[in-house]
Amino acid sequence: MDDQQNVLTYEIIKAAVAGEKRATERIMAYYDDYMTELATVKERQPDGSVRTYVDEDLKQEIALKLLEEIPNFPLEEAERVVGEDEAEI
Repeated sequence: MDDQQNVLTYEIIKAAVAGEKRATERIMAYYDDYMTELATVKERQPDGSVRTYVDEDLKQEIALKLLEEIPNFPLEEAERVVGEDEAEI
């Protein structure tokens, strides 16, 4: 996905918290590389070499946890911070 398109804004997060599918997809796409990094496993082989791979089951568990937590995002706190930032301008 193009970096310009894959930016998380307050509006995207707010829409995802409200249950909008497209916004949720954008959040998942935004965090995809990070979830891949978290699910990357290094495993020592019997010959002493190290095999590095992405544990897809672990990545799916991480993605599911993110999906479960999106509705719990503290919008009130974010709105307060956004309001403070606008007041400083």
